[in-house]
Amino acid sequence: MAVSHRYQRQKFRLGQKYSVLWLLVWAATVNVFSLTSGLAQSPTLPPPDDIPEEILRTEIILEGRSPVDGEPLTATEYTELMEALAENPNPPQLSPRIRHLVFLLKVRKFFRTLLPFL
Repeated sequence: MAVSHRYQRQKFRLGQKYSVLWLLVWAATVNVFSLTSGLAQSPTLPPPDDIPEEILRTEIILEGRSPVDGEPLTATEYTELMEALAENPNPPQLSPRIRHLVFLLKVRKFFRTLLPFL
């Protein structure tokens, strides 16, 4: 009786090995088929009304957005705004309290790079 029990255990282990091997082969086959199915598809052509990128690169952009509030501007309005911003020699001043807070944030960021666990 002990011999047949040992034989059954060996047979069960052998069956487990073959089932694991079969599962690996099946997974590899599915993986290969899924990869090759993507390669077998032919590339599609763009729609006929799509403008090629080469032509879009050569177009002159005649509109822009304001860096102040993001509203659309014409080319002349954009250049006038940029000139007005460049002419201002004094940038807007921040209050001393806000400057101090920015300084403290920079110090905190510096210490966090040195001691990241804080």
